[in-house]
Amino acid sequence: MSVNPADIAQVRAFNRFYTKIIGLLEEGMHKSAFGLAEARVIYELGKRGRATSAAIAGSLDMDRGQMSRLILRLVDQGVVAVLPRGADKRSTPLALTPEGDAVYRRFNEMSDAAVVSGLLEPLDEFGRRDLVSAMRRIEALLAEPGDTPLVLRPHRVGDIGWLIHRQGLLYHLEQGWNGEFETLITRIYAEYEAAPATPPKSLFIAEQDGEIAGSVFIIPAEEAGTAQLRMLYTEPAFRGRGIGKRLVEEAVRFSRASGYQRVILWTQDCLVSARRIYQAAGFQLIREEKHHSFGVDLNGQYWALEL
Repeated sequence: MSVNPADIAQVRAFNRFYTKIIGLLEEGMHKSAFGLAEARVIYELGKRGRATSAAIAGSLDMDRGQMSRLILRLVDQGVVAVLPRGADKRSTPLALTPEGDAVYRRFNEMSDAAVVSGLLEPLDEFGRRDLVSAMRRIEALLAEPGDTPLVLRPHRVGDIGWLIHRQGLLYHLEQGWNGEFETLITRIYAEYEAAPATPPKSLFIAEQDGEIAGSVFIIPAEEAGTAQLRMLYTEPAFRGRGIGKRLVEEAVRFSRASGYQRVILWTQDCLVSARRIYQAAGFQLIREEKHHSFGVDLNGQYWALEL
């Protein structure tokens, strides 16, 4: 896949901007005698209490030879102590000395102060929310999946607008669908909001690390005793974690608990991953119908699950 040169330039510009903002271009971390690499080791030992050189190198993705030289330097400076070996004679545990712990605590205090004065304090509440959300999204896109539990919650103010925006954009980029789709789902979400509380309806937001990872909703269908599953989606950064499966399972569970006898849905055969989730949940294909919508030729599929 080719990469837009403008995107490369933007990433590099952001890197230069952010390293300057957080002070990484200064000679010593927080005006101390310690450089960035040494400060990272001090931070890691401060958080862990004790650890081996190899464990820290693995956590920080640093070369073990470089780590050994850093540790020797920190030991000479009196901030790191080599502890007696335990049952595993092949590894040597390390810990901060009292002087090292004081450096760690001072770094923490100065880092917090720098974040407040340099990043958060100049912004209003709305700007702070945007900044923190953008940082969460960068981490979600670039980091390995963590073990933070997935939370399914009701929607809040702002969520529906976000879902319309994200799904309209995602299906345009991934499927080539035009603005007709965005118009359709705007109406679909409006219908959900306008629907009465009974028969039961529910919109499930999947959230991980404070970010929306996906969603789906259940709304009564025209036929009595039938629920309709609508607008299942998972954010690209969160795919491959079973979130779509979890959302469909929760939607089916809710429908059954609410007294519905049947759940129906409409999808397109090009949405392969979604179809696999529906099949795994027990949905059966009822009929298919070719149509031209959203600027492309599609094959619509109607699925149903008897509860």
